Amino acid sequence: MSDHLYSYVDEAGDPVLFGKKRGSGSIVGNEGCSQYFIMGKLEVHDPDSFSSELHALHQRILNDPYFAGVPSFQPERKKTALGFHANADLPEVRFQVYNFLQEQKDNLRFHAVVADKRIIATEEIKHRETDSSARYSKVFLYDGLIRSLYSKLHTLSDDYHVCIARLDKKDRRNALRQAIEHAENDFESKFGFRRGIWHIEVSNPEKTNVLQVVDYFLWAVQRFYERKEDRFLNLMWSQIGEIHDLHLGKRESGTFFFGDNMPTLENVFPRNWEQKKKKPRI
Repeated sequence: MSDHLYSYVDEAGDPVLFGKKRGSGSIVGNEGCSQYFIMGKLEVHDPDSFSSELHALHQRILNDPYFAGVPSFQPERKKTALGFHANADLPEVRFQVYNFLQEQKDNLRFHAVVADKRIIATEEIKHRETDSSARYSKVFLYDGLIRSLYSKLHTLSDDYHVCIARLDKKDRRNALRQAIEHAENDFESKFGFRRGIWHIEVSNPEKTNVLQVVDYFLWAVQRFYERKEDRFLNLMWSQIGEIHDLHLGKRESGTFFFGDNMPTLENVFPRNWEQKKKKPRI
């Protein structure tokens, strides 16, 4: 048990299930709408030192003449010039960031919860058939995954400091506190005791650069689930404590991947995954 535990939370994909018009059907998997929604938390042993090293890496890359004139390095583009973002960064930048993260070894531990939006959309449609007043809100899925993420027996501490990336420019601190409180109640029901004191902060990746690293871990998981591309997940697996796939396997519990039991294309997408595998876009 540690005296203080620092964790940083962000999401990948989007929690949208239906079109904007009332009564519209599921748009999951359509252009611009992800098939999966993923919530991840990164536990950092020494966040101050790590943040400083990450900032130094960013400055070295920005000042590297190799990248002179690259559009994503121009401040007005609001991409790599402002901070690391795996989806927007050049492959050469991602290579350096992932190398840096691997050098951190035991300083970082990542956990994720994965939701299959197709299954959630199907359940929501059935719910609408029995209750015409039912309305889906994306924050329900978002807060539900926060609750799932923090109800598990991961690293224990006397003092928990949680930094959550802002959603839609809204400060939902009270709702997030409630999600954490529900997680604590779930934890007590399962394990018979309550944990320490919780401190919750809402920030953004430009202000809190450790959130940029959460994005890099999430990107590796997302590439696996959305594109069936496993090399980034394989690369970072030694620093991933657990991935909980909520809708794979048993309905009540899903499937937990950790240690030697890591997610593979064969055990997550067992049916003709090779034929369905998408050609990666760089």
